[in-house]
Amino acid sequence: LPFFSSEKERKHGMEQLLNRQKHIIDLAYSTAQKFILEGKPRKAIPAGLQALRFSIRVYGSYSVDVVPAYLIMAEACIGAGCLMQATTYLSQAQWIVLKTPDCSLAIQYKLHRDLGLLYAAKGDLEQSVYHLANDIYLASCAFGPNAIQTAGGYFHMANIFLRQKKTDVAKSLYAEVGKGKAHLIFIS
Repeated sequence: LPFFSSEKERKHGMEQLLNRQKHIIDLAYSTAQKFILEGKPRKAIPAGLQALRFSIRVYGSYSVDVVPAYLIMAEACIGAGCLMQATTYLSQAQWIVLKTPDCSLAIQYKLHRDLGLLYAAKGDLEQSVYHLANDIYLASCAFGPNAIQTAGGYFHMANIFLRQKKTDVAKSLYAEVGKGKAHLIFIS
């Protein structure tokens, strides 16, 4: 920061710096998310790391506001096959969520979804189903049972049951995805 001659200028300068840092967090997070959605998880890692670094700098290491950056890093690492790193990021996110009694359901459902995807990638399908069930419950509470957020949990759980050769269960879960307009996200 440049030198400021008054307290008012210093305060204004600090607010501007904070706003720029938050903008960098949003930009890095959305860039990482874009690469993940495009199926390029390795390209998402540098952007996710920037989102995480700036989130820690702005909010502090143990703030619930840092959890989305940990989750985007975990998603990128899962997609890239770096499961040990994903485990580390998810453990940190889970610790923060457990220490935050008023943590939003939106963050909690996303944490359970990522844990479910991690366990699926590791081949522990029972733990995956457990976390995806929590994902569906929390997303239903936060957004409603027919919301797109909830449909994602059904979709991932159906994939797990399909891997277990339980096609009847998988079909019924895929049908849940199709309720309302939530199915449009998966068709496209």
